[in-house]
Amino acid sequence: MAALTRPRDGRVLGGVCAALARRFGTSATTMRLIFLVSCLLPGPQFLIYLGLWIFLPGEKKATAAW
Repeated sequence: MAALTRPRDGRVLGGVCAALARRFGTSATTMRLIFLVSCLLPGPQFLIYLGLWIFLPGEKKATAAW
């Protein structure tokens, strides 16, 4: 399984849905739809998203191997 890091590509806002999609092996669009539907339910979805945005590390830049 892939590490849980916010990718440099495929982001829309903070890269949280793209990171979760990569981690669980689904598309980023599917993860975004799941998040949007979950927002219709009561709960702390926005706070969890903000927390993941803050605490998930960003993907490191690829370094060239000389």
